[in-house]
Amino acid sequence: MKLLNTALILFQLMSEKNQELLTPEGYRKLQEELAYLTETRRKEVADRIRQAREFGDISENSEYDDAKNEQGLLERRISEIQRRLRSAKVVEPSNANKDSVDLGSRVTLRVVGEGKERTFEIVGANESDPTSGKLSHSSPVGRAVLKRRVGDKVVVSTPRGATEYEIVNVEVAS
Repeated sequence: MKLLNTALILFQLMSEKNQELLTPEGYRKLQEELAYLTETRRKEVADRIRQAREFGDISENSEYDDAKNEQGLLERRISEIQRRLRSAKVVEPSNANKDSVDLGSRVTLRVVGEGKERTFEIVGANESDPTSGKLSHSSPVGRAVLKRRVGDKVVVSTPRGATEYEIVNVEVAS
């Protein structure tokens, strides 16, 4: 029985390893980008290729080569987004533990000894945008605060050195 439980835990970890964790907002943005690329950009690139063909000999037509290269990059991006959406695991912030930091939480941190506070939303790795207050759950700060509670102190090692933070507030991001 113990072996079966261990195998089940390993299977779950391996399955989750291939999943990309996303907030509902991140999932929606990927869907919107995919729709734009497939419905609008594909047509625009196809039109560029068609116009470039009209210039004559395509073997020496740089406009045609550029358009075909753009088409290749576009199709690669579409494939990447489709793969990400297939492997996505959407984590609902409303299901997060309200007492501890989780994906979809908004957490306020205070630098111990300095009193400076900063608020971040913990998001999936590919949704990260520190300038707008969105930190990846897999970033050094994100990993340090996950599953921690208000009042906990964490030390984060970064290239600039170690910084100690205190968790001041945790709430579900809206």
